[in-house]
Amino acid sequence: MATNGRPEGKPEDTIRVAAAGDVHGHESHRAEVAAAFAKLEGSVDMVLLAGDLTTCGEPGEAQVLADACRQLPVPIIAVLGNHDWHRGRADEVTAILEEAGVEVLERSSTIHEVRGHEVGIAGAKGFVGGFGAAHLPDFGEPLLRRVYRETSEDVEALGSSLREIASCPLRIVLLHYSPTETTLSGERSDIRAFLGTDRLAAPIVEHQPDLVLHGHAHAGRLEGRIGPVPVRNVSVPVIERDFWIVEMSVPTRSATPIR
Repeated sequence: MATNGRPEGKPEDTIRVAAAGDVHGHESHRAEVAAAFAKLEGSVDMVLLAGDLTTCGEPGEAQVLADACRQLPVPIIAVLGNHDWHRGRADEVTAILEEAGVEVLERSSTIHEVRGHEVGIAGAKGFVGGFGAAHLPDFGEPLLRRVYRETSEDVEALGSSLREIASCPLRIVLLHYSPTETTLSGERSDIRAFLGTDRLAAPIVEHQPDLVLHGHAHAGRLEGRIGPVPVRNVSVPVIERDFWIVEMSVPTRSATPIR
């Protein structure tokens, strides 16, 4: 029998994380969402959700996910995605999720003690901007420069969040938009500027977290890297299952996918 929702038979220095992005909760598939989360009970130590938790950012859609999460006795940490902002009701979406016990991060961090070890999560939605020579520049019309500034604020906040969790033996970055082009293989090159930006990679290179998770790129691929740091695109269309499961060892800072 699992204790406090933790998987039985796992060593105390191994933490099991379930991750998914682009769940796109909606009343029409309430039963499927509930079943997917129910299967996690007793098998994982933590759940991380990489944005697009709703279909169009409606509070009722957030309630579908909230109801599925409510009974899980493990930390559930999420960031919002572009779909969750679509209706301009992100504050309501966040409140519904938080009432159900989901911790929603936006340019912030959290630390949870799991199996006697501190696990730090640095979370943000992230934003657009492109990769390599195709960066959106800080030049021209005020509206475009405002987009550039928005991403700059995400980069600065991610650096601050990583500093806040620097002492944790396990550190994970949770985003919606991609910080690297290495997980975008399969996506059309002409839309990649809208899938993320490698400007978000700068604080990851500096602080070297153990794992980076993101979603958003439905046609991308699971595995990528930023230097030595593993990056995983856990968008449900990419992982082709409800959750990607990873075992993370303490203090070796290694992450091994098991299914």
